Amino acid sequence: MKPVGEAEIRGSFVNCSKGEARRINLPRNLPELSWTDLDFLGWRDPGAPDRGYLVAERNGELVGVTLRVAQEVRRSFTKSTVCSICVTPHSGTGVALFVAPRIGAAGRQGNTVGTYMCADLACSLYVRGVKRTDSGVRFEETLTTEERILRAAVNLEGFLDKVFDGDVRSA
Repeated sequence: MKPVGEAEIRGSFVNCSKGEARRINLPRNLPELSWTDLDFLGWRDPGAPDRGYLVAERNGELVGVTLRVAQEVRRSFTKSTVCSICVTPHSGTGVALFVAPRIGAAGRQGNTVGTYMCADLACSLYVRGVKRTDSGVRFEETLTTEERILRAAVNLEGFLDKVFDGDVRSA
């Protein structure tokens, strides 16, 4: 991912109002991020732990999506769960169900889409082996790192397609 600044990030959000985008708490370490290790920028709001944000390139444009952690999803602390984006296994609460309002009229009517993602939204780092889970479970894959990166990008694109579903900007 190419480095982006605060104004670009705030202007990229498609499923919230401009006022909401201005109030989003951006990552504190934004200037120090290793952008070459990121396929998308994802972070949780430290002031509101049930909120997350994702910024990615889609069809040549920067697209930001607000996320919420679904409530009342029970997880076993002894079993592992797999992220739908990067296919990394995590124990207990390492994966969360994130829901995003659809853009446009559907989102204003309360329609959302969801996917299970790494709870810390650090999929890019797990795919590259920069970050490890605490689950102790590690799948031995025959895919190369580049193939895992591509798989994560395709999975993320599928989720974003659902957020955009029915909007004229989705083409």
